[in-house]
Amino acid sequence: ITRTTSQTAMRLKVLSRDPEDHTRKSKHDIHRMKRNVNPMLHPMEAPREYKRALNAAKVDRILAKPFVASLEGHRDGVYCMALHPKELSWIVSGSADGEVRMWNLSSKDCTFNKTLHDGFVHGVCIDPLGSHFVSVGQDKTIKMCTLDGEFEQSTIVSKTYFKDVSYHRSKSEFVTGGAEVELWSPRRNEPIANFTWGVDTTNCVKFNYVETNVFASSADDRSVTLFDIRNNKPIRKILMDMRTNRLCWNPMEAFNFTTANEDHNAYTFDMRRMKKPLKTHKGHVSAVMDVSYAPTGKELVTASYDRSLRIFPTDKPRSREVYHTKRMQRLFCVLWSSDNKYIATGSDETNIRLWKARASERLGTKSARQRTAERYSDSLKKKFGNHPEIKRILRHRHTPKAIYRAAQEKNIMLSSKVCQQNSLHTVHMHTRTNAYNHSNNRNEKKRIAASTVNNKQRSARSWRR
Repeated sequence: ITRTTSQTAMRLKVLSRDPEDHTRKSKHDIHRMKRNVNPMLHPMEAPREYKRALNAAKVDRILAKPFVASLEGHRDGVYCMALHPKELSWIVSGSADGEVRMWNLSSKDCTFNKTLHDGFVHGVCIDPLGSHFVSVGQDKTIKMCTLDGEFEQSTIVSKTYFKDVSYHRSKSEFVTGGAEVELWSPRRNEPIANFTWGVDTTNCVKFNYVETNVFASSADDRSVTLFDIRNNKPIRKILMDMRTNRLCWNPMEAFNFTTANEDHNAYTFDMRRMKKPLKTHKGHVSAVMDVSYAPTGKELVTASYDRSLRIFPTDKPRSREVYHTKRMQRLFCVLWSSDNKYIATGSDETNIRLWKARASERLGTKSARQRTAERYSDSLKKKFGNHPEIKRILRHRHTPKAIYRAAQEKNIMLSSKVCQQNSLHTVHMHTRTNAYNHSNNRNEKKRIAASTVNNKQRSARSWRR
């Protein structure tokens, strides 16, 4: 500010600050503080962040309580489930006594239940519009029931039994697996097309989420086959070492799918190169019965006959979480919810259990400060995740005694198998042919050494002369 008079000229400099940059918006907010981020002024920043990461890892394991609720109502084991394409909180389940139920996960109530089949319900699916669901069973029937408005039921009777069903993502068509792989329309009583490659029973069929005209199937003859409904013929087929129980497509990567195998592992394949799996997910000690992908396509969950479920990153062989309870029996089906927050499992003791996808995540509404603190803790755990102490805390999981001992026994068997292969390789190196070649090489070395000595002796004699 410049002020000029007739006698003197004086200049003043005034500091101006906006009060909104320093005051709180409400009394619940923290006071705003200015911070200089120059690393020279904060020499202890790395040790301080390491300590915060260590505390975050410990708190993460302390607050890990993944179990949410148990949905009771079925009178027999739950063997199949399906997500509603429009409603996040609705799922359909089928049990071994022929009953089909519709559940609301938000209220944990059963909104629909009816016995539709005589015997096992092997598969359920919902059409893309969410207007009706389709169920197949051991009684050679296909049941179609409406979900909106009044309940209506229609039945298609087939000549053979069914093991699974999957709905097309955009068309009003569905494919069934069993003694035959058939393509159906809800408006016809006869299949549209029949797909065959082999004579064994097909236990799983799944349409691709992106390449909607392609579906995969697995059979009891240990094969996994790809089909295209546009030309009514199979595309590709591979033969596994053991039977594949279920498979699931990656919702974000159209070419990748994962199989749940009887050899305790889950295998991720690329449909363009199926000679070798992209990744083998290990950890279970019994057959893997079902697999399901997260809607992000970055993680998958497996349900096993060893009464546990594991969550795997798609690019890693080791699971990041293991869920189990004392009362939960053999798992036969698993689903990852469309909001990427919950996992539903169906087991042999008639219950459907609801789990959190992240064991230590807090449910309910979170404030902005809580979300910021969680992101900061996650970034610290990721930054210091390879330090030995933090890595040990983040990786350690308690498992039941039966699973722990079975895993130890399995490791001993695998190590002994490796030793046996090494010993066979050693025996092969000492076979008659190899031993003959080795002896020839040894004799050749002796002959060369002897000729060298003789040459030296001759040169010495000539020098004396």
